[in-house]
Amino acid sequence: MYLSFFNLSEMPFTLTPNTQFFCALEPHHEAMQVLTTAIVMGEGFIKVTGEVGTGKTLLCRKLLNQLEPDYIVAYLPNSYLSPEELRWAIAIELGMDVDKALDQQALGQLINHHLLDLQEDNERVVLLIDEAQCLSWETLEALRLFTNLETESEKLIQVVLFGQPELDEKLANNKVRQLRQRISFSYKLRAMTGAEVVYYINHRLQIAGFNRPPLFNNSMGLKIARASRGIPRLVNILCHKALLQAYGEGLNTITNRHIQLAIKDTEDCAKYRTGQYWSYSALMFSVLVVAAIWVWRQWL
Repeated sequence: MYLSFFNLSEMPFTLTPNTQFFCALEPHHEAMQVLTTAIVMGEGFIKVTGEVGTGKTLLCRKLLNQLEPDYIVAYLPNSYLSPEELRWAIAIELGMDVDKALDQQALGQLINHHLLDLQEDNERVVLLIDEAQCLSWETLEALRLFTNLETESEKLIQVVLFGQPELDEKLANNKVRQLRQRISFSYKLRAMTGAEVVYYINHRLQIAGFNRPPLFNNSMGLKIARASRGIPRLVNILCHKALLQAYGEGLNTITNRHIQLAIKDTEDCAKYRTGQYWSYSALMFSVLVVAAIWVWRQWL
């Protein structure tokens, strides 16, 4: 690809949640502080929500790496599970060797006993669930029952939910009001500001080994911010496509035209295009002229 062309050691704008590229901007730094504080305090339920592409999975992976080995962490990247599948998934993540023929009641009791044994050994268990908006009503209730497992002084398992705004809508339903009341800490990830997008782009390029004058100047960064609405995933896509355009033309600099082509080629971006902007401005000017002429004629 374009690695050697731009003197990069690795791809700077991939969509995989590589924690090496974690950028501690205000929203992600605050979210991480909320998560670590709540976990240290032993809270039962913690929730982080954000729009698609705002970095929830990267945040989850960052937390996962940060907690180990001080905690026993069960990580469920796929939350589309029935209550039965949830129990089996937790048992597997906890490293339990259980008979596949066990009924659900026996499995639940074994998990409970295992958690008690871990607690006696001063081991703390945290369950991380990504894409939690996919949890069914029945699975949410099963999850709540797991957090009922506790001693007189602490929970046997803590649960961190990462989900899209649909998770908030689901938890607002009276069906899960008991679970909702148990969420003691929550954080809502926002999109990046224009200045944060500029910093984010340069940060990722620096981590990828780029040490030349900035490829994307501030003006280009702000265009990318407007088109992407400050969503990190879309910023990555636009920057990657702009680099591909320049590489394909044999240019070691990025131009505004490359940015515009990347925006045009990305369906989920706001259609910020110079041509459309001027067409709209010309249309509005024509409307104002016609209106002014009509008003002037009324006075004649």
